[in-house]
Amino acid sequence: MLPGIPSSGGHGPSPARAWLVLCAMSMLQFFIAVDVTVVNIALPSIGAGFGVDGHTLTWVVVGYTVTGGGMLMLGGRLGDLLGRRRVLLLGTGLFGAASLLAGLAPTFALLVVARLLQGAGEAVALPAAMATIVLMFPEGPRRTRALSVWAAVASCGLVLGFVVSGIITAHLGWRWVFLVSVPFLLVVLLAAVFLVEGDRPVAGDGPAPDLPGALLLTACPLLFVLGVVEAGEPASPAWVAPVSLAGAAAAGAGFLRVEARSRDPLLPLRFFADRTRVTANLTTMLLSGGLSTSFLLFTYYLQDRLGVGPLGSGLTMLPLAVSLLVFSALVPRLLDRWGARACVLAGIGFTAAAMAAIALVSALEAGAAALVPAMLLISAGMAFGIVGLQYLAVSGVTEDDAGIASGVQRAADQLGGATGVAVCVGLGFAPALHSLDPFLVTTVLATLGLAAGAAVAWRMPAPAAPVTAQTPAG
Repeated sequence: MLPGIPSSGGHGPSPARAWLVLCAMSMLQFFIAVDVTVVNIALPSIGAGFGVDGHTLTWVVVGYTVTGGGMLMLGGRLGDLLGRRRVLLLGTGLFGAASLLAGLAPTFALLVVARLLQGAGEAVALPAAMATIVLMFPEGPRRTRALSVWAAVASCGLVLGFVVSGIITAHLGWRWVFLVSVPFLLVVLLAAVFLVEGDRPVAGDGPAPDLPGALLLTACPLLFVLGVVEAGEPASPAWVAPVSLAGAAAAGAGFLRVEARSRDPLLPLRFFADRTRVTANLTTMLLSGGLSTSFLLFTYYLQDRLGVGPLGSGLTMLPLAVSLLVFSALVPRLLDRWGARACVLAGIGFTAAAMAAIALVSALEAGAAALVPAMLLISAGMAFGIVGLQYLAVSGVTEDDAGIASGVQRAADQLGGATGVAVCVGLGFAPALHSLDPFLVTTVLATLGLAAGAAVAWRMPAPAAPVTAQTPAG
C-alpha cells in the first residue's frame, strides 16, 4: 500500500488512490495521443533531414496509427490473460523505448521502424490502462467522471500535438517531438509499480494469444490504406492499388476465418451479442474518421493555402484545444441528464457542421481567423461524441472482458480515424479530381460518413446499465 493512501477496507481502491491512478493513466494517454498528431507539422523538417519526399513521409503517420489500431485488440486480450499491470508495464516500456529510438534514429528507415514499435507499445499499454480505470471506478457517476477526464485528455493530446509540434520543431528541432515524452513515461512506469495492484498470475497451460488474428487485423487496414493512397499517386505502378485492396479484402476474410476457428479468439463471437457495444464501436469508427480528417484539413489549409509556418500553424490551433476543455467540462452533467446516445448524436451533428464550415472557408478563400468557428464545432463534436461512445462501448463489462471491450473501442477509434483520412483526404486530394476543390470533395466524403454514423447511433439500444442522474462523486 502506498503510504498516506488508505485502502477502502477490501471493497476496492480508495477514491484518492483511484484518482492518482487516473492521473497516471491520463499522462500515458496524453503522450500517446500527442504522438498521433505531433509529427504532422514536423513532417517537412523530417523530410528535409533525411532527404525523402512527401509521399514517403506518409508512412511516418500511417505506420504508427494503423499498427497501433490493428494490434489494440491483442493488447486488450493480453491484459485479460496475463494481468493488466504486467501488460501496462510492458506496453509503456516499449512505447518509451521506441520514442527514444525515434528521436535518435540515424536513418529514415529506422525512424519508421521506431514508429511501428510505438504503435505496438500503444496497442499493448492503452487497453490495460483503460481497463484499469474502468475497474477502479464503479459503474455510474464516478466512472462517468473518470471516463470524461480520460476522453478529454486524449482529445487535448490529439489537438495539442499540433501546437507542441510547431513550438518544438521551431525551437529545438523535430527529434525532440519524440524525446520530450520519455521522462514522463518513466513517471507512468513508477506509478504503475506502486499504485496499481497485481491482478492475475501469468497464464500457464491455456491457449496462446491469437497472434495470427492480430497480424491479419493489422494487415487489413494497412493494405487498404496503401491501396487508397497509391491510387491517387500518378507515379505509382498501376498494379499496386488493386493488389493492395485485394490483399486487404483477403486479410479481412482471413481474420474472420481465424476467429471462427480459434480456441481463444482475439475477438470472441460473444462480443457481438451485445448490440449496444457493437453499434457504439461502429459509430466510433465513423465519427473518428470525420474528426481525424478535420485535423489534416486545418493543417493543409493553413500551410498550403495560406502559407503559415509550423509555429504559426500550431498556435492557430489553440482555440480548438481551449474550447475542448470547456466543452469536456460540460459533458458529464449532460451525459447524466440527456443520456449517452443524445450526446453522441449531438457530437456527430457538431462535427458535420464543422465540415460545412471548412468547405465554406475554402470556397471563400478566407483567412486563418475564419477557421475558428469550425474549430469550436470540432471541439464540441469530440467532447460530446467520444465521451458518450466510450461510455456505451464499455457498458456492462466485467473483469473477464474489460480488456477486450476497451481494446475494441480504442481500435475502432484509431482505425476509423486512419481509414477516414485515407478515404476522405486520399480521394479528395487525388490528382484525378484536380479540377474540383479538394477541401469541398473531402468534406463531402467526411459528411457522408458522419451521416452513416448518425443513422447507426439513432438505432442504438440503451446500454445494459444506464447512466445515472446523480451528481458525480470522488
